[in-house]
Amino acid sequence: MKPYILLTPGPLTTSPTVKEKMMVDYCTWDDDYNISIVQNIRDRLVALATKHTADYTSVLLQGSGTYAVEATITCSMSQKDKVLILTNGTYGDRMITICQYAKLNYEVLAFGEAEPLSLSELDSSLQKMNDITHVAFVHCETTSGILNPLEDLCLIAKKHNKTLIVDAMSSFGGIPFDIGSLGIDYMISSANKCIEGVPGFAFIIARHSELERCKGNSKSLSLDIYAQWKTMEDGNGKWRFTSPTHTVRAFKQALDELDAEGGIESRYKRYKENQQILAQGMKSLGYNILLPEDIQSPIISSFEYPDENFSFKDFYTKLKEQGFVIYPGKISGTDTFRIGSIGQIYPTDMKKLIEAISSL
Repeated sequence: MKPYILLTPGPLTTSPTVKEKMMVDYCTWDDDYNISIVQNIRDRLVALATKHTADYTSVLLQGSGTYAVEATITCSMSQKDKVLILTNGTYGDRMITICQYAKLNYEVLAFGEAEPLSLSELDSSLQKMNDITHVAFVHCETTSGILNPLEDLCLIAKKHNKTLIVDAMSSFGGIPFDIGSLGIDYMISSANKCIEGVPGFAFIIARHSELERCKGNSKSLSLDIYAQWKTMEDGNGKWRFTSPTHTVRAFKQALDELDAEGGIESRYKRYKENQQILAQGMKSLGYNILLPEDIQSPIISSFEYPDENFSFKDFYTKLKEQGFVIYPGKISGTDTFRIGSIGQIYPTDMKKLIEAISSL
């Protein structure tokens, strides 16, 4: 199979050394695996997320990021609770669907896909809605590539004393922030995003006191994050059900490589440079980026079709032949395609992509 660079929001292009770590088979119940690897990962995730490490813990959960989002929402809420969901894209909308399936109480503040979540509307809504107990939103909404104003949204939610759930699936590990300083109670991400591991598990970094309140709330056996956490705590990193051992091994290597790069700040700098080269290069070729610079994330960018004769299928196929795989668009009202700038890719790769597009 011809190798190519994944310019997507995940799965991502990974390093050869991350891939190599999957070449050894491990027993899920062996101490060499669960104590030395799983516990190491859990501790390091908390340390990456906050300086307030004593207040937080982490739970690893088999499956994609949506598994962890669903697990967090359904376990953190009782039938008496009510969540206010802020959405400006597909992944915020998915939180609504989760609540509908689980028959949980919710309200929605919906915004345009190219529009950031409104601070004033959140504040005024929480003043009016006295029955809201939780607030949930997506930090980087990869539907468009928009970066929602995390710090200010958190500040408003905590001013009103709400339990705060943040889907940081596509931002954690690639954009610096401290969940303890922001008052985030549950932060959710996945192995195959900015930490640059491979698909197989997601994780929740949660405040101890909030996670304790999840006991007995889950409507699902496999998505019970309290039970998963208790088993990992009491069993020195053991999983309740079959662990994705190869993915876990790869993820530990990816964490080591994040450290070697200089941590999240350094990775953010690389991703940002990748995105800037992409945006400037595409502009020079006549492609308009969807979002203004002040709300554009360094994770993924949406570009408008250049004209009515543009064929995304042909564009995609020709780029893949040159070693690049991009994403179709998700914006409902505008024809777009998306190009990611995260993973084991560097400014030189982005320059080669621009050269490839210019030759089409």
